[in-house]
Order: sequence, then C-alpha cells, then structure tokens
Amino acid sequence: MKRCTKCNSLMPVEANKCIKCGFEPARKPGSAPVPRVPPPPVEAVKWTTESGEKHGRIYSAWLLARQSWRVLMLDKELLMFPLFSGIACFFVLASFLGGAFAVGVTRSGSAAPSEVTQWALLFAYYFVNYFVIVFFNSALVACALIRFQGGNPTMAEGMRAAKARIPQIVAWALLAATVGVVLRIIQGRVQVVGRFVIALLGAAWTIATYFIVPVLVVEKLGPIDAISRSVTLMKQTWGESLVSNVGITVVVTLVTVAFVVVAGSATVVMSAMTGSGTIMIVGGVVIVAFLVLAALVSGALNAIVLSALYLYAAGKKVPQAFEGVGQIAFAPK
Repeated sequence: MKRCTKCNSLMPVEANKCIKCGFEPARKPGSAPVPRVPPPPVEAVKWTTESGEKHGRIYSAWLLARQSWRVLMLDKELLMFPLFSGIACFFVLASFLGGAFAVGVTRSGSAAPSEVTQWALLFAYYFVNYFVIVFFNSALVACALIRFQGGNPTMAEGMRAAKARIPQIVAWALLAATVGVVLRIIQGRVQVVGRFVIALLGAAWTIATYFIVPVLVVEKLGPIDAISRSVTLMKQTWGESLVSNVGITVVVTLVTVAFVVVAGSATVVMSAMTGSGTIMIVGGVVIVAFLVLAALVSGALNAIVLSALYLYAAGKKVPQAFEGVGQIAFAPK
C-alpha cells in the first residue's frame, strides 16, 4: 500500500491515481513515462465447463471460498483477529448486562428506569460493540490487502492500520449505533407488516454497508461518504459479493454439521460401549472447540473475500492471490 500525496489516503501500490480523490502525481521532468497497464479484460472472459456450460455464481462462490482458504493458510495469524473480536464482544456484553441489572432494567413499576435511560444504555452498547467489531475487522482486512499486494502481513501491521483509522471507526460506530437504535424503536412500535418492512430496511442497510470496512481502511472517508462509496462498489460486484458471502457460510456450515454429526455419534457410541462419562465430556469439549474454530474461520474467509472484491471493484484488477480463479469468480454471469 502507498499514500496519496494530496489527500494522504491509502491505495494499492500499482494504482496510478488515488482511488478517493482521483489525484494523479505529475512526473518529474526528464523521467520516463509511467507505463499504463490496462486492467485484465475480466468483462470479456467467458469461462465454460468441458461441456460448454458457463460457470454459475454458486461455483464461483466455491472457488472464492477455496482460494480464500489457501490465503488464510499462508497467514494463519489472521484467525486471531476474529478471536480477539469475539472475546472483546463477550466482555462488552457482560459489562452492559451488569450495568442493565445495576440500573434496574428488569424492575417493574416506579422502580424501573426511564425509557430514555434504557434506550441510552442500548445505544451505548451498540456503539461499543460496533467499534470493537469494525476495529478488528479493519485490522484483518488491512492484513489481507497487504498479502494481496505481495507483502507478508503481521498482526502488528494490522493493528497499526486499524489504530490509524480510529477517528473513522468511531464516526462509523456512532452512525451504525444510531441506525440500530432507530430501527429497534420503530420495530417496537409498529404492527406485523411494519416489522416486516423494518426487517427489509435492515437487510438493505446490511447490503449497502457491505464494503464499509475496506473503504474505511483504504480511503479514509467519513461515515456518509463511506456508505455512498460502499453502495457504488456493491453495484459493481452485486452477485459476487452476496453469493460469495452466502457460499462461504454454506460451506463452513456443511463442514461443521458433518463434523458435529460424526463426532457426536462417535462420542455417544463409545460412551455407551465403555460406560464412561469422561468420553462424553471430552467429546463435548472437542465439538465446542470445533464450533468456535469454524466461526473464526468463517469470519476470516469472509474478510479475505471482501478485501479481494474491494480491490477488484475499486481497480478492476483481480488480486494476484486469486489469479486462476478470480477471472471465473468475477466474470459476469
């Protein structure tokens, strides 16, 4: 990554002009012209199977998931970011539950806190929770971008990148918390049809903000501009963004279910044959540990694909780590 000399925003090393402001540095007198390598003709690629059938989005999602796994195996430390995020979110939830009981949220009548106090507590929880999630996701995405640029990222580099974007993360957490509380207030005051509409609005918000994290990391935008930029990028990668996210979730879920069924059945059978309760305990611990690992892997894979899609949407260039499958996955269907 390098910085724009005009707005100081991060951008890919090979970019000739800034992604955010469009500034293109002037060449020094007498210097050789900078060669402009056209983006790969992704739009012209027509990948087919041996029978001549075009690859669909489901197959593309599988390719993205598989290649993201290979990237993750190169940087296994990326799993630590979703782990830290999960631990931090647990402590945030525990602390706010303690605070809620302390102010008497569960009480009734005159002893109960005012509605304003309850909504303020919910807003504070949303804000801190969003900040924690976006902070560690920013660190993970920054590491993925470094890998895509040919570097060898470390956890320290990811944390430094996230710390450098704390003002943007705070501003985004404030906006996201506000939207979350407003949706909850409306949801509690409308009928069934209204709640369905609110659910649709929530889904639309999630889709519109899909690229928020890489936009915050690379382009250093405020929350409103970041949403606008995310919507623009989503329009360019609509199918790939949604299907890749769902595809990774489906793949991880299927593997997890298969493991739980096999491990659970083996644990029950062995425990019944030996009459040992210790086997049940050990089997339960192994299954829980696998569920935690699956959640960490799913979060890391989604962040890696998100970073690859961002680079493709922002620069129309398939990251080097996805060469060989990116042209298939990113080609129009």
